[in-house]
Amino acid sequence: MSFRDKLLKNLEKVNENVSGVRQQHPSKTDDEIEDILFQQHQKAINSSEKLKRMIEQSKNSESYRFIPQFHFELPKNTDGLAQKLREEARTLFLQKRSKELLDNNELKLLWSLLEKHHSPPLMGEEQYINYDNYCKVAAIAGDKFRKYLTASTFARLLVSSTYPGKISVMSLFNYAMRKVWLQQTRIGLSLYDYTGQGYLNESDLESYILELIPTFPQLEGLEKSFHSFYVCTTVRKFFFFLDPLRTGRIRIRDILTCSFLDDLLELRDEEIPKDAQEMNWFSAPSALSVYGHYLNLDKDHNGMLSKKELIGYGSGTLTPIFLDRVFAECLTYDGEMDYKTYLDFVLALENRSEPQSLHYLFRILDVEHKGYLTAFTLNYFFKGIQDEISAHRAEPVNFADVKDEIFDMVKPADPSRMTLKDLINSGHGETVVSILIEFHKFWAYENREVMVTDSQTPNTDETHNL
Repeated sequence: MSFRDKLLKNLEKVNENVSGVRQQHPSKTDDEIEDILFQQHQKAINSSEKLKRMIEQSKNSESYRFIPQFHFELPKNTDGLAQKLREEARTLFLQKRSKELLDNNELKLLWSLLEKHHSPPLMGEEQYINYDNYCKVAAIAGDKFRKYLTASTFARLLVSSTYPGKISVMSLFNYAMRKVWLQQTRIGLSLYDYTGQGYLNESDLESYILELIPTFPQLEGLEKSFHSFYVCTTVRKFFFFLDPLRTGRIRIRDILTCSFLDDLLELRDEEIPKDAQEMNWFSAPSALSVYGHYLNLDKDHNGMLSKKELIGYGSGTLTPIFLDRVFAECLTYDGEMDYKTYLDFVLALENRSEPQSLHYLFRILDVEHKGYLTAFTLNYFFKGIQDEISAHRAEPVNFADVKDEIFDMVKPADPSRMTLKDLINSGHGETVVSILIEFHKFWAYENREVMVTDSQTPNTDETHNL
């Protein structure tokens, strides 16, 4: 068999595997399918005796004289000496990388050189620099600065510049500062990555956050007894949004590229407006508020929440049917919810338009665990809304009308059922979920046209006063 034929055969096998996984998990996204396939292949490789024999035989191959070994397995947990050696080597490597970064004095030097060699005239109040002067600054500054002052950096900044052939001095300096900050943060996070694989598990990130607390002026007033709850509140947001598959670990790269780290490190500022603190999940007022609501719901003061207690969450109109499913699908202890599970619940309901939240809520709505929702599923949850309508003595709503409206909004690929992908792609996931699980949201949606009309009708008293 030729190499081409072997390659085509392997590709067919890969496509069959992908199709099989898609059939088993129809609600999964492409990235989630890729993770499942990777874990399957990794498991197969680790358990393959034939592969192990091939590896052993290959060590005696002639190619080893020309191609050196480039992969080394991680030391086992029982090998204390090898573990310690790896840890020390990583620490020394990270310290070396840290010394390569620009410190505050060097950043000040860079700013003074850019100001001195800017290319006149001034564009308003802003200074610009052309490529010739840019190269002069790079030459004068020295080797340590060169990776921040490359030709490709100038070209990238030139694309967004409003003046041909020149880039903003401020934009360049902000770029250098941002790059230094990202590298410092990556090194700081990597110190807690004990395996060196580029991931942090929950305890790693908890240790990182705990050591950051004393460096944040905005958290100075936080009592030490609350620190563990603050760390839990902070870490849950990272894991809820960056680990939707619940693998128990998140990539350092994902932490650096998401906006959460910016929000967290904003707490280093001495002064933050009150409204900004309320909007920041990681601020002390926000964390205390979330924990305070948890304590207020805990009527029997046992540190856990029962279904009866969770009914009081938010508007107090989440349907009992939905809450029954929450306790059936989420991790509970003797039928009660702990603070960590509660945080996932809060993050899902407060961010219903986000894919991760819809993933969480879809799992609860998918009563039959088929990976899609049907008219039966919608009717199952809408009964809870109908019960609330009867309790409020409001005019009954026909389920068939609601079902048709939901399917019209989502426009699923299969008109008889909707998957998580359909829900996310429609852009109406938040609306669909809300009108199925919360009477207050359903009522607002059902009366949206009346509410808009009322808001546009001028108040007669106010008109008279005018």
